[in-house]
Amino acid sequence: MTPAGPPARPAPEPRPDSEPTADQATKDAMSSPTTDSPAHSASTASTLITNIAALVTNDPSLGDRSPLGLIQDAAVVIDGERIAWTGDQSKAPATDNRVDAGGRAVIPGFVDSHSHLVFAGDRTAEFNARMSGRAYSAGGIRTTVAATRAATDEELEANLTRYLREALGQGTTTFETKSGYGLTVEDEARALRIAARHTDEVTYLGAHIVSPDHAEDPAAYVALVTGEMLDACAPYARWIDVFCEKGAFDGDQARAILTAGKARGLHPRIHANQLSHGPGVQLAVELDAASADHCTHLTDADVDALANSRTVATLLPGAEFSTRAEWPDARRLLDAGVTVALSTDCNPGSSFTSSVPFCVALAVRDMGMTPDEAVWSATAGGARALRRDDIGRLTPGAYADLALLDAPSHVHLAYRPGVPLVTGVWRRGVRVR
Repeated sequence: MTPAGPPARPAPEPRPDSEPTADQATKDAMSSPTTDSPAHSASTASTLITNIAALVTNDPSLGDRSPLGLIQDAAVVIDGERIAWTGDQSKAPATDNRVDAGGRAVIPGFVDSHSHLVFAGDRTAEFNARMSGRAYSAGGIRTTVAATRAATDEELEANLTRYLREALGQGTTTFETKSGYGLTVEDEARALRIAARHTDEVTYLGAHIVSPDHAEDPAAYVALVTGEMLDACAPYARWIDVFCEKGAFDGDQARAILTAGKARGLHPRIHANQLSHGPGVQLAVELDAASADHCTHLTDADVDALANSRTVATLLPGAEFSTRAEWPDARRLLDAGVTVALSTDCNPGSSFTSSVPFCVALAVRDMGMTPDEAVWSATAGGARALRRDDIGRLTPGAYADLALLDAPSHVHLAYRPGVPLVTGVWRRGVRVR
């Protein structure tokens, strides 16, 4: 019997035929596809993008029959907000409009399936101390909680929009983001309310850490997270998450939190096995979580459990890079048959990057992935971590979310780290960069 998936999203609203302005497109291009905004509109005209040196489709039935479904000398047709056709450019059908890719590569838009973007302030002093080898006793996540609680809604949304602009410019067309820096009923709900104006992939993370207000009574905080706070947050979220780690929430607490969320229609995800070995990965598999994130400290039993489940191992190399921590062993997971996603974990404390291309380069250089595997994991893998089949691939019926690279091959994303290679972005059929 197949476990039930996450709740369905509303069908996209029809959009008028208009081109977005640059400023408005930055905000609306990353918004929910249900947003009724002229700047989020897809043309009813068809568009042929041709003269593509290498097209990554992520359909193994196409092109070279690899997992990337790589087509050389390719073309793709966009009709409205969907992909209508992909194939050899010599066989491309007639369309209303035509774009010359100039012999460059095209890939699916990146799917960033793990981020923490609703926050205020930064933790520069903490990072500087860590990189200098000095002790640092300030509050970590609690520092961000205090700044976030003090911020206005407008400040939080402006901050979120800033990081979405960064991500979009680097090819991210779908993102998930979480609460977790409010840790009160009101502050968690407003974080999710703000996030839901920009994405469908909203995650309730009241269980990020035990709130400082309940430091002496963690059980009371778990009761709040599974009770009043859940009631206030569930209407804005699709997912529920918990940081299952020593110093945060143990296995029993995490199970109670995720089970309560499932009862309210939220599907589980979990921060698992980041700082040490723990029960997080096994709990993720037990509860059919869409994703177990971090996955640094794993036993053979953990790897086997992931390989025999629907749960995706989402690796977050920005966190290891920014904290000089042990790298996850992506090669071990891939060789065992585990589905792997790559994401930024963008947050102000341990991974302050919005760049999926940077994470692709790190995964190849430090985690044992090939360039093909890293690009697949940052696109199709991210889609699987969100249990989506309408993004992360460029095949007929999928959303027309794609990135044009200033390079002849996707391999350049790892080959030329730090270089801004994304030169064009389409989301839902609209060119937004």
